[in-house]
Amino acid sequence: MSSVTSLARPRLVRDRLTVGLYTPFMVWGWLLYSFNPSVPLLADELGVSAAQAGLHGTAMAVGGLVAAPVTPRAVRWAGRRGAVVGATLLLALGVAALLLGPSLPWTLAGMFVTALGGNVMIASAQVGLSEHTGPAASAAITEANGVGSSVGLLGPLAVGACVSAGWGWRAGVAVTIVLAVAAAVVVARSPHTTALPARRRARAAELAPVDGATTAATTADTVAGDAVDGTGRRTARLAAGLFLTSIVAATALENATTYWATDLVLSRTDAGPGIAAATTAGLVAGMSAMRFVVGPLSLRVHPAHLLAASFGIALVGWAVLWTATDVGVALAGLVVAGFGYGAQYPLSISLLLAASPGQGDRVQARATLAGALAIGVAPFLLGALADAFGTHLAFLVVPVLAVLGGVVAFLGARVVRSPAAL
Repeated sequence: MSSVTSLARPRLVRDRLTVGLYTPFMVWGWLLYSFNPSVPLLADELGVSAAQAGLHGTAMAVGGLVAAPVTPRAVRWAGRRGAVVGATLLLALGVAALLLGPSLPWTLAGMFVTALGGNVMIASAQVGLSEHTGPAASAAITEANGVGSSVGLLGPLAVGACVSAGWGWRAGVAVTIVLAVAAAVVVARSPHTTALPARRRARAAELAPVDGATTAATTADTVAGDAVDGTGRRTARLAAGLFLTSIVAATALENATTYWATDLVLSRTDAGPGIAAATTAGLVAGMSAMRFVVGPLSLRVHPAHLLAASFGIALVGWAVLWTATDVGVALAGLVVAGFGYGAQYPLSISLLLAASPGQGDRVQARATLAGALAIGVAPFLLGALADAFGTHLAFLVVPVLAVLGGVVAFLGARVVRSPAAL
């Protein structure tokens, strides 16, 4: 019983490497939460429809699709450290192209390059965190995403301030480039470990058993229970499939909302463009706050149970936002929705990695692929529905996604076994 208890209550150690691997999430958070609410403003500048503007989500998805097979190859060739650093600098190049693009084809190309670099960066860093922190991976990954969304919280505020000051949305998004360069330097100078080896040792680390594989296997045993026999392996595969589906639902929810919440607030309240763009900060604030709560909580309550509850919270937030005609109420709805959204992706990915011992980069690539498809479909679908029926009715897509995510998360919680209950 004592060994089970120790597995159920691991401790997250925030050493230099752990904190260093948080920095790519800061870059990604600023990019997502500064650019996504700027999409309606970009559409007005370029004179394109909502569906055409939603193609930036499709370009992001294509970048993710390409990143899925590229990531494990990049890690094998350059090592995890080299993959993270190189991808972060590629993201900075893509953002520069996105901001300088004079027409839709240019901005879409810039978004593709940005997404390619960003997805390789996050995927490589996420597996590195999982291997380095072992049984505390759910807390580390959730906290890393919390740090990223906390930094990203300033993104929509910066965009709103820049728009109100007459500088345009690009000034707020350009901060991503500075953050990317800084993150690349931090990761390049992080300590060498089995989770983040020097390049000359990366190939050997990929081919030989390492401590990360052992700790990942330990975590998988915690989640999958009796995964040492055939029945346990089938259970682990079923759990992995369910949590991969929850990643799709979570990614679609977050991106559809951040892309088009600005337009919903504009159409349903008397807020101006700057205020409407800034309200997205409410969503990010809710996400950030919940991640710092859920991270430690996931070491006491089974992550799968927390994941199932998060989709229910998201439904409540959507209901408040969708019925709001006052900007303050809409902001409150976004905050509550953020409480749900904030737990969904990090818990889903940590559960997926835990259910797949020794296959971190492979299953992360599948998650990147699945997330890319969600990013490609959800914002474009909502934009197309907004063109046909208006943004208000189009937002009915959100509860459908939330129900889907809640169902698969509930099933996942039934499949896995909570060590705390033993």
